[in-house]
Amino acid sequence: MKAIVLFGAPGSGKGTVAEKLKVATGYIHISTGDMLREAVKKATSVGLEAEAYMKRGALVPDEVIIKLVEERLDKGSPGDLYMFDGFPRTIPQAELLEKSLGSRGGKVDFVIFLDTPRDVLLQRLTGRRTCRKCGWNCHIINLPPKKAGVCDVCGGELYQRPDDQEATIVNRLEVYNKQTESLIARYQTQKVLVKVNSNQKIENLISEIRQILK
Repeated sequence: MKAIVLFGAPGSGKGTVAEKLKVATGYIHISTGDMLREAVKKATSVGLEAEAYMKRGALVPDEVIIKLVEERLDKGSPGDLYMFDGFPRTIPQAELLEKSLGSRGGKVDFVIFLDTPRDVLLQRLTGRRTCRKCGWNCHIINLPPKKAGVCDVCGGELYQRPDDQEATIVNRLEVYNKQTESLIARYQTQKVLVKVNSNQKIENLISEIRQILK
C-alpha cells in the first residue's frame, strides 16, 4: 500500500489535480470531505456519529474522520495506491493517518505541496461567481459566463458569495497558514515533502508530479 498527500492552500487546485492524477496514474482519490458528506447522507454508523457533532455546530473530531479513512482502506487491496486530498491538515491528523497506514503495511511516500503565489490564490478565489437560482459556478477570468452576470445554465443572476469576498478569503488563508505551518515542517523533516509550482498549465503540472511519483 502506497500513499501520497496533496497539500496546498484553498485555491491551489488540489481538487483539479486530484481528478487529473486519478485518471493518469490510477491512484485512488480520497477526499475526507466528500466521504464525510456521503456517510452522513447514507446514515452509516460513522456518518451518524459525525452528524451529531455537525448538528450542534461542533467540528467533527479527528478520531471520527480517521474511522472513515480506515473503512475505505479496508475495502482496498494491499497493492492499492492512495491519494489524500486536503487531509491531514494538522500534526494530530498526520499521526493518526501514519498509524492507520502503518498498521496496514503502508506509509506516506510523498507529500506534494502545490505552491501558489498569494496573489494568484486571491484571484482564483475572489473570481468565482455563483447562480442565485441553480447554484452553477463559473469564474470571471478562468471560466467566464457567456454573458456577464448571467448564468449559462438557467439564465439566473450571478453573484459573489460572502465567503468568496477578499476579506473572508484573506482570513481563510491566514488560518490555513497558521494551521499547517508545523505540519509542513514535520514533512520536511521526514524528507517526503516536494514543492511544485501550481501556477502553470495543468498538463505541465500533472507531468511534473508524475515524474516525482516514478
